[in-house]
Amino acid sequence: MKVFLLLFGLLVLGSGEGAAQSRYFTRTGHIWIFSETPIENIEAHNKAVSSFISFDTGEMVFSVPMKSFEFRKSLMQEHFNENYVESDKFPKGSFKGNIVNIQSVDFKKDGVYPVKVSGTLTIHGVSRPVTADGTLDVKGNRIGAKSTFTITPQEYNIEIPLLVRAHVAKIIQINVDLQYDPFIAKQ
Repeated sequence: MKVFLLLFGLLVLGSGEGAAQSRYFTRTGHIWIFSETPIENIEAHNKAVSSFISFDTGEMVFSVPMKSFEFRKSLMQEHFNENYVESDKFPKGSFKGNIVNIQSVDFKKDGVYPVKVSGTLTIHGVSRPVTADGTLDVKGNRIGAKSTFTITPQEYNIEIPLLVRAHVAKIIQINVDLQYDPFIAKQ
């Protein structure tokens, strides 16, 4: 986590006028999780995701406050924070990685470009490699990013109590929808 914070800080605080237009940032990114079982569907939305991306290097970092996930039922949200992801002990999830094929995106031409992202996802204090397909939507001076991928709670040492195990899917879908704006370093 310290390495992530250091990298995030260096990327955000870094200076250089030439690089300013290739770096984009959001503090209102939207990530939502979805679990489907025959008993019930569980969905939670988080619109407080911070992310930074450099189109020069393809570097990408995320910081996800776990307590900002909002569930339809307050009891689900309480169980998520207290029993499953232990948000007091592990308050943030994070991702640090790269867009592998960043050279295939023409940032001077509007369009939707397929990308592949590879890096390390940290949840519940466990870091694991992740690779996901996604898209970058170039529209003038704004960049949209979308991706969907799956994880299992077991991969991140998240234990689901036997009593509710049938209510939570073995594979959780994670959806990412971010709108980046140009990052301008303060002088």
